[in-house]
Amino acid sequence: MNFNILTYVIFLLIIIYIIVVVGKICYKNGNIYVLELLHGDKELCLRINKILLLGYYLVNIGYAAMTLLNWETVNTFKRLIETIAVKSAIIISILCILHYLNIFILTKYVQKIIND
Repeated sequence: MNFNILTYVIFLLIIIYIIVVVGKICYKNGNIYVLELLHGDKELCLRINKILLLGYYLVNIGYAAMTLLNWETVNTFKRLIETIAVKSAIIISILCILHYLNIFILTKYVQKIIND
């Protein structure tokens, strides 16, 4: 029996949930940080943060959907669990790397540009 469709659905539900939850947390907590970078311009801060959130959703959900193209055939329930676990771990690791890269870029370079 081919479990690929079931695996795709479960994977996408898990990953989209994780992406949305992380996005909401970053949006809520990022407002304060972006507001400080923009020297108190609250309206601009909210607009920038909404654009960042939209871009975050589009890039990450799009990438997660694109990864479905390269999957092997899933024939057993054991392989279904393994595939979901590995593919989810890869996406979560990428989210972590991107998050820390964004923090590094914001603190090192963007703050210097805004202050100059």
